[in-house]
Amino acid sequence: MKILVAVKRVVDFNVKVRIKPDGSDVDIAGVKMGINPFDENALEEALRLKERGKASEVVAVSLGGTANQDVLRHALAMGADRAILVETEVNLQPLGVAKLLKAVVEREQPDLILLGKQAIDSDAGQAGQMLAALLGVGQGVAISAIEIWDEEIVVTREIDGGTETLALRLPAVVTADLRLNEPRYVKLPNLMMAKKKPIQTISAAELGVDASPRLTQLKVADPPPRKPGIKVGSVQELVEKLRVEAKVL
Repeated sequence: MKILVAVKRVVDFNVKVRIKPDGSDVDIAGVKMGINPFDENALEEALRLKERGKASEVVAVSLGGTANQDVLRHALAMGADRAILVETEVNLQPLGVAKLLKAVVEREQPDLILLGKQAIDSDAGQAGQMLAALLGVGQGVAISAIEIWDEEIVVTREIDGGTETLALRLPAVVTADLRLNEPRYVKLPNLMMAKKKPIQTISAAELGVDASPRLTQLKVADPPPRKPGIKVGSVQELVEKLRVEAKVL
């Protein structure tokens, strides 16, 4: 079984982003970048499936400029067998991502496509679902457990009040939640060896896909400051404030 894992380059989750003075976008100049945490969970699960003998090859793919090679090097250092970079300077939105990934899937013919359930920069959580729809295959969203049964994959996801288990015929698209696993620590020797490994590069134009944005971003702004909290002296005072001021009782 071949597994294709999509990985996105995002601002490191420990970095507090700043907005550009003109409010046009987030300022990422000189900011530490890294692999999207949800995508790292997806990659970790693919590697675990290979280690259990359920998969024969793990291929990592990223979309964007040459700077995206760093997250592919990270994927190779974790244990991915191959890496593919689809080069484009277009500001990709979920539909464009799904279209480009569809073209890569049609070339690679994987049995399972794994993504993170969302990217921490846009938080859209749409690419996986759109990709499944374009491919016409089953999908499992925000998965916390995966099992392989012959020609099916059985996935578990959390829902209100419990969990839901789905059986999907392969090929299928699955998006990973953070609860799925704990990604392995990448050792320095592995990172050094990954720098020497080849990365296959494909231009978006070569795939014949129109990935141009369909939405226009008008403005980016900080959320309004949160009002300071207060302390109450008793339960009765709390109930009174909820009833009179908050009007929730």
